[in-house]
Amino acid sequence: MAGSRRVPEGPAPDPAVQRLRVRYAKRGRMRFSSTRDFQRALERAVRRAGLPVAYSAGFHPHPKISYANAAPTGTASEAEYVEISVTRQLDPATVAPLLDESLPDGLDVLEVSDAADLPGALADHLQGSLWALRFRAGEDGPGPAAVPAAVAALLAAEEVAVSRMMKKGPRDLDVRGAVLHLEVAPAPVPEVPVAEGDVVVLASVRHTTPTVRPEEIWTALRQVSGADLPRPVSTRLRQGPIVDGRVAETLLG
Repeated sequence: MAGSRRVPEGPAPDPAVQRLRVRYAKRGRMRFSSTRDFQRALERAVRRAGLPVAYSAGFHPHPKISYANAAPTGTASEAEYVEISVTRQLDPATVAPLLDESLPDGLDVLEVSDAADLPGALADHLQGSLWALRFRAGEDGPGPAAVPAAVAALLAAEEVAVSRMMKKGPRDLDVRGAVLHLEVAPAPVPEVPVAEGDVVVLASVRHTTPTVRPEEIWTALRQVSGADLPRPVSTRLRQGPIVDGRVAETLLG
């Protein structure tokens, strides 16, 4: 019949019966991989691991995988999250090693749980991030010695605007308003390897719209202190709900 709507031939895809919530890390050279790079790697890994991933309907079905708040390209992370819908009930404990072995080195699966254990949308639970900014010794400029004073200056400010180029032009972000807690790490951070003389800053950041990135925290530190601080190497240590003004230790439970 003229004007009738085309529908795909064949049976409908199997329905999703479970969502698996995965926490993974981006380490080493993999910190330079983009979100799209990871998406391609994960889809291949799901196939290699033999997971019964659910697919959307339509002429161009795609795997039902949800991504949320990926770390910026160039940063490492110990707390990236993704959800995978599957058509058969699985034991999360058996999925973790299968998926980890199927991903490239540096993309490491840390935890897998049933998403039903933490109801609601994944993005709703990702309210803040804890970042470690490693300022390396031996860089040009004043070096890490100027970092503590810069941290104190940022904390003392009421507002620190940093410009980011958006699709519609530059936009000012209030870095100070997004920062919940900022300090020079009082003890070594196991996830952040350091050399002698390095200084690590811990920054708890509320996820605003858009989310303030480590690069903008660095820019704000330079701006308020007037010190030409070297660009830090940034690692996200965790992300999740904000409890009592801090980013909670765990999301998956």
